[in-house]
Amino acid sequence: MNVSGVVVDLDGTVYRGDEPIAGAVDAIARLRDRGLGVLFVTNNPTRSSEAYVERLAAFGVDATTEEVLPAGEVTAQFLADRHAEDDVFCIGSSGLREQLHDHGVVPVTDPDDADVAVTSHTYGFDYEALTEGLWALDAADRFYGTDPDLTYPDSDGRRYPGSGAITRAVAGVAQREPDRVLGKPSDVMVELACERLHCRPEETLVVGDGLDTDIAFGARAGMWTALVLSGRTSRADADGASPEPDHVVESLSDVLDLL
Repeated sequence: MNVSGVVVDLDGTVYRGDEPIAGAVDAIARLRDRGLGVLFVTNNPTRSSEAYVERLAAFGVDATTEEVLPAGEVTAQFLADRHAEDDVFCIGSSGLREQLHDHGVVPVTDPDDADVAVTSHTYGFDYEALTEGLWALDAADRFYGTDPDLTYPDSDGRRYPGSGAITRAVAGVAQREPDRVLGKPSDVMVELACERLHCRPEETLVVGDGLDTDIAFGARAGMWTALVLSGRTSRADADGASPEPDHVVESLSDVLDLL
């Protein structure tokens, strides 16, 4: 591989919960020492780029806001560009709402007022939120999910429900599929990542733990792909996967051997 830039997933690739994955911090430093561009792209929509810079710094990874692309920011920018005049109803975390506000999108509180409905991860999702999601979709012309992740890995090694689980719950009760889901592997995320990294797709490697997100993202963009087994995907899952990763490695630290 002739690689100039690396797209690096976060949850399950750099860390699990509040614990860095062994060797990941050193691997990022070594990638930078080789002169490679690094872009952290995450489907976790609950934190802004600024918050991720602080989170990475706590693990010993230096990054700028331009080097972090979270699904929440992508969603906020998409809504600001496409639906600036529309009323948006949001089921999501306070972190996502802050990102929406930062981009000039102020969510409405009454689901009956919704022109656009957005669903995302929130620990407060309950029967009331499901009901409001149903009512919002009765009113809304457009329906978006921040990202498709059904689960995410935490530091205890167990999987927890993600944004995709909430989006599917609301979609199921309303019997309506989202018009778009905006995180990896969407074309919206691909376009923004390519703009940030300034590398041609054929000179870019995507590293992540999700077949349906990271590997699909790389395949869609025409990038090299490396699946790490440090997160939510096992080697058995990778066997016969479509799209198939170009490489399967134990963790981010093993990516250096590929280069």
